[in-house]
Amino acid sequence: MRQAFVHDAIVIMEAGGDIGAPGAAITAALCGHWGHEPPCPLAPHHTTAMCSGDEVRLRVLFAADPAAEADVRDRIETALSLTGLDGPDGVTTRWQLRSARADRVRNDEAEHARRLVQG
Repeated sequence: MRQAFVHDAIVIMEAGGDIGAPGAAITAALCGHWGHEPPCPLAPHHTTAMCSGDEVRLRVLFAADPAAEADVRDRIETALSLTGLDGPDGVTTRWQLRSARADRVRNDEAEHARRLVQG
């Protein structure tokens, strides 16, 4: 049975980069492509990104079978370890992974987490 998990990361992004690019890279790693049709095959997820200067804080809320949790986290970190992503407009956004870690679902995320678990 699926459970909700959170993975936090910080990337350093080049000036003018697309703040959504790291999240798109995560979706591509988990689902095959950022433009896929629902549902997410491995782990329904949602990524939020907040930018402060060149630092982008990412928070990935995802639902997965506990046996797949490590694989999902590995895929997230692998995607963020890439040097960047070519967007649909042909523009490349570059970043560098600074840190990544597991976190827990916050109270304000509980309802969203429940929806992801239910698929």
